[in-house]
Amino acid sequence: QVQLVESGGGLVQPGGSLRLSCAASGSILSINVWGWYRQAPGKERELVATIISGGTTNYAESVKGRFILSRNNTKNTVYLQMTSLKPEDTAVYYCNAKGFKRDYSGMNSWGKGTLVTVSS
Repeated sequence: QVQLVESGGGLVQPGGSLRLSCAASGSILSINVWGWYRQAPGKERELVATIISGGTTNYAESVKGRFILSRNNTKNTVYLQMTSLKPEDTAVYYCNAKGFKRDYSGMNSWGKGTLVTVSS
């Protein structure tokens, strides 16, 4: 089993910052792609950012220049530093990890999500 646990969500004022964390544990051989997604009320889940094993990052246009995705491979943890937050960033943020388990089967795991609310 593989588990992803997100943390760091909360209430923040517009223009503020938050740092989300996602820690993976369990029978993990390798994580090739980490991703953060979000789902706002009444909307579909959307991609926020990804980072691949080589370190290349990719961001949704709506968060470019404001969010930074980083990782700690030794801790199987990924971070999403969010700055200049806007009310439209309000959503449940989900962590995703794709790779392989120790039995060499494929892995595509999701966390349960952490709520980010941007409001004055």
